[in-house]
Amino acid sequence: MAQTKDSYYVPHGSHWPVVGSVGLFLLMVGVSMWLNGSDIGSWITFAGIGVIVVMLFGWFGDVIDESEGGVYNAQVDKSFRMGMMWFIFSEVMFFAAFFGALFYARSFVLPWLDGEGNNFFTNLLLWPGFEDTWPTNGPAEMGGEFRKMGALGLPLINTAILLTSSVTVTIAHHAIREGNRGMTALFLALTFLLGYVFVGLQAYEYVHAYRDLNLTLESGIYGSTFFMLTGFHGMHVTIGAIMLTVIFLRVVRGHFSAKHHFAFEATAWYWHFVDVVWLGLYIFVYWL
Repeated sequence: MAQTKDSYYVPHGSHWPVVGSVGLFLLMVGVSMWLNGSDIGSWITFAGIGVIVVMLFGWFGDVIDESEGGVYNAQVDKSFRMGMMWFIFSEVMFFAAFFGALFYARSFVLPWLDGEGNNFFTNLLLWPGFEDTWPTNGPAEMGGEFRKMGALGLPLINTAILLTSSVTVTIAHHAIREGNRGMTALFLALTFLLGYVFVGLQAYEYVHAYRDLNLTLESGIYGSTFFMLTGFHGMHVTIGAIMLTVIFLRVVRGHFSAKHHFAFEATAWYWHFVDVVWLGLYIFVYWL
């Protein structure tokens, strides 16, 4: 039933939170068992992932039906916007922690181990002869020999790809606001295809790092922060590309209008956030 201006939609009872909890529990148990060498751990992990996927399709399907059914009014739309803003803020803090770890290691830990300032005895007692250089494989070369991932080549191509995708999603946004559904679908498709190309090239970059550069997760603080930052960002690009694909399918099915298309806007916000994070990552991880 459509809502009036002064009313607020209260969702009906739903089983999807319980389904999601079961999926997360299976995922947690499965990964824990898998990491500890249990043969059944992988099966439980994939079962948990399957349950979560079913939950996502079902729950978001219900929300889409409610939206298309006209049960949301302006107040609900405002709540969705506030929720998406806080979600993106939480993601900013998520990456800020990882960038902070990189900054802390390079600006504080390495100078301490090198004995700079008043830390002469730290160097003398812990790691005599250690020098503050970046990238580092750790004291006593614990991380083994490796080569740094260069800023040119694939990383530069991926930067161009993400910047281009920001342009295409912006064009799609303007198109939907003008009611041009065909152009909206076209530039949405270009955007999520660029996202999938980015992820594919990053996977190839990882193969190159392991096979040709001997750069792995065990390559000291450089290796661990490199894969931590780029890996989590790649996961966010994958999620964003999937979101864009869903929005594209909804546009093709006739969803959204020139004035009511918040799901599109939320996805575009998320995609721009992913692009901005990559620019910071490209500068501080690849260049500096």
